[in-house]
Amino acid sequence: MGQTIVEKIISCHSGKKVYQNDLVVAEVDAAMASDTTAPLAIQAFKSMGGKRVWDPKRCILIIDHAAPAPNERIANLHLMMREFAREQKCIFFEAGIGICHQLMIEKNIVRPGQIITGADSHSTCYGAVGALGTGVGSTDLAAVFLTGKIWLKVPQTIKIEIQGPIPVGIQSKDLMLNVLRETGIAGATYQSMELCGSAISHLSLAGRTTMANMMIEAGAKTGFVHPDNLDLPYAFTPVLPDPDAVYQREITLDASAMQPMVSKPHSPDNVVPVMELEGRKVDYAFIGTCVNGRLEDLHVAARILKGTRVHPDTRLVIGPASRQVFLDGVNDGTVEILTSAGATFIPPGCGPCVGTHSGVPGNNEVVISAGNRNFKGRMGNPNARIYLASPATVAASAREGRIANPLKYFQS
Repeated sequence: MGQTIVEKIISCHSGKKVYQNDLVVAEVDAAMASDTTAPLAIQAFKSMGGKRVWDPKRCILIIDHAAPAPNERIANLHLMMREFAREQKCIFFEAGIGICHQLMIEKNIVRPGQIITGADSHSTCYGAVGALGTGVGSTDLAAVFLTGKIWLKVPQTIKIEIQGPIPVGIQSKDLMLNVLRETGIAGATYQSMELCGSAISHLSLAGRTTMANMMIEAGAKTGFVHPDNLDLPYAFTPVLPDPDAVYQREITLDASAMQPMVSKPHSPDNVVPVMELEGRKVDYAFIGTCVNGRLEDLHVAARILKGTRVHPDTRLVIGPASRQVFLDGVNDGTVEILTSAGATFIPPGCGPCVGTHSGVPGNNEVVISAGNRNFKGRMGNPNARIYLASPATVAASAREGRIANPLKYFQS
């Protein structure tokens, strides 16, 4: 019987051939925690009697969720991380360098075929390069820091094939929102997702990362974007499913018929075409996060906002996914275009996505965000209403002051 991608990777890391629903202990290639989860992981590590991490070159600590520290309590948690990283000689990224998932890929820490445990639910991101990324709790991560191993059940796999040309102006975020509309918020719970098809093969690494990032919004344990035409800065051997691999479910979508999509409050799978919401007033627009804070996303926003201004009744906040993204945007003029249009740049990090700081919305405000979650209270205020959309739709809405269809800005 053939194997899916997740079955092949877990087989390689457990020393035996495995299939869906098998229980295994697998070797881990790298383990990562952010400032939201690392302090608890450090405490758990010490309570387990841990003296030294299993491999300091494969234990990564990143300050990104509250960066720079917005208050004394969080500043002291950051101190704990710095001290642990120095003591253990772990890989450590200081506040302002970037968001954990962006850095794991940008710095080439994650490689195809690896198993990466991240103490953050959006660790599914790593499927963009063909790695098994999965989110774990702080206690599980502490155990990985100690042993280099993880216990897991081999997930079943959903195959999602997206065929056809992608219309001009349609972003990878629109593709993924279509997937979520099909699966629902729990349609892939503890399963692996495989995205494939001619539409997927034309996506950049940034676009693939957007899609892998939001697999968790369907409940996925992990997931992969098939590596067709994948361009990485190093040689790699792609992990592909066997022709006779067994899937729990197969879904086929037509990219050529897709439109710009928006997730309405208060769930990422509450998806409708933007045309159903056009004209609704927007108070606050946000572009950034681990799902849509890359240079490609800023380029799209700059195309729409170049030579114009953000609507006077709307504010636009931009959080680059990393310092390198910001510097690249400075060097090619993108940051100047967006700043001249009235956008406010914040330090690279999670910022308002998790409601920590750097742009919490007010009561009853309408937010259109290029983020990945819009649950009640997600951005720090349960009385705000958050709509999720592509960077193109967010930029168009910021320009017009109302939820807007971005396709008109691609007609040239």
